[in-house]
Amino acid sequence: MESDWPADAEALMRSRYQAFVEGDAAWLLASWHASTRPPSIEFEPGAKWLGLEVRGHRLVDADHAEVEFVARCRSAGGKASRLHERSRFVREEGRWYYLDGETS
Repeated sequence: MESDWPADAEALMRSRYQAFVEGDAAWLLASWHASTRPPSIEFEPGAKWLGLEVRGHRLVDADHAEVEFVARCRSAGGKASRLHERSRFVREEGRWYYLDGETS
């Protein structure tokens, strides 16, 4: 994925959602800014991601952006949940990175 780095914060967020769907921890870590990146990512066994709704994408300035989204998931036990997040992104050396997010 690195050879075709997403062009903006929304595209990066969509690629990160797809990485959760596919269990691609390597892409999630590579696209996470070094200042906030965890040492590893654990996926919930048997969880199934059901959909993504992007509610907004806003450039704060040339190198900072926010993306608001809702992602839906079903656990292995059948319980449905939703993640509503306003994510922050930063651009460094021409590449966007996920910085952090506020969930509600």
